[in-house]
Amino acid sequence: MTCRSTILFCFLLLISFLFSGQARSQDKNWTHFRGSSLNGIAKAKDIPLTWNDSVIIWKTKIHDEGYSSPVVYDNQVWITTATPDGKELYAVCTDFQTGKIVYDMKVFTPDDIEGKHSLNTYASPTSCIEKGFVYVHYGSLGTACINTSDGSIVWKRTDFKCKHAQGPASSPILYKNLLILHLEGTDVRFIVALDKSNGKIVWKTSRPEEPYEPLAPIGRKAYITPLVMNVEGRDMLISNGSAVCIAYDPNDGKEIWRVVDGAESTIAMPVSENGVVFWYTGFTMGNNDKKYTEFIAVNPNGKGDITSTNVLWKKREELSRNQSLTPVIKDGLIYTVNTRNIMMCIEAATGKEIWSTHVTSNFDSSPIYINGNIFFFSVKGEVLVIKAGRKFEPVAKSQMDSGIWATPAVLRNSVILRTQKYLYRIGR
Repeated sequence: MTCRSTILFCFLLLISFLFSGQARSQDKNWTHFRGSSLNGIAKAKDIPLTWNDSVIIWKTKIHDEGYSSPVVYDNQVWITTATPDGKELYAVCTDFQTGKIVYDMKVFTPDDIEGKHSLNTYASPTSCIEKGFVYVHYGSLGTACINTSDGSIVWKRTDFKCKHAQGPASSPILYKNLLILHLEGTDVRFIVALDKSNGKIVWKTSRPEEPYEPLAPIGRKAYITPLVMNVEGRDMLISNGSAVCIAYDPNDGKEIWRVVDGAESTIAMPVSENGVVFWYTGFTMGNNDKKYTEFIAVNPNGKGDITSTNVLWKKREELSRNQSLTPVIKDGLIYTVNTRNIMMCIEAATGKEIWSTHVTSNFDSSPIYINGNIFFFSVKGEVLVIKAGRKFEPVAKSQMDSGIWATPAVLRNSVILRTQKYLYRIGR
């Protein structure tokens, strides 16, 4: 081999190593609700399609109840759980390799506890995690930062209050040095960014009053997790409340644009692809006294009120209950299940329904894209796998021990799945 050939070979080997290392690092941790990129798209390639005892690496009983999703960093898996009455709020850490419980910490024992919906828990918000720290959130009942190396509490706050009416559900996100929380109740609605190192307020922004004035107090609450997307070089915090979706500057909380639409109880978070943002509105009452929601596509490159200028399409859906799951979008196709148990694929460019099929259960856990397939998880404990694409192609179906409300973490060719009773690691 000549000197030039040797240099070229070494260069190509280095590039290959760097790219493979990047792929591995993208699959290493799962730090937020719907993943480190908040998009429900997993990097794992070798996930079993059918789940039975042969692919369960470990199974750990989790006490009390909670719908928060697992987050993973290095060898730690964190979830939250709570007693049914909300009087004891816990953070639980298990070992990724073995499933053994590392920490089981009582973080808060609130005195003043608001009621909740029968379908919710007091530990529904998903934590977020980074190297050395996990941030647990229980809505107005409290927020805390925990040192993951020793389980000590770094800081706590219990002073952010709102009337959730049906219990907490919005999950926090990390952005640069900020921990961003949404608290949107029947009484007050605000977004607050904390210095993640000490819990002190960096900025706090209230929702504008005018879009909410026509609504009864019960219609003003929301339970969404926001999305950060970059638009023409500028980061935007996309936050779809019950009456209005607003893009904020995540650095200071100032409003960039708004789209006014919808009403009560928005739950699903926004999704984006190819510079377009999509979201479900809260439900609205139609002229025939039937509730409906709209799935909206918006060009986010705007300023001010862009309701009449930047909405690309709307898809109307009649409701039997509130839309809970967040769709997943991949390669121009959106996969979702509506509240009437219709699973569907929607063309992102047009809003056209490509295919749809009726399923026999409710799906409140958000679907995940894994290696060419979409995984759906039902409140009856079903795991349905379909092939991603413009034709409905079922791939596999499995049955877990109990209902699934939490969205799983998928990394390192493993699925960390929470059912009502257990936390599982599934893989080969």
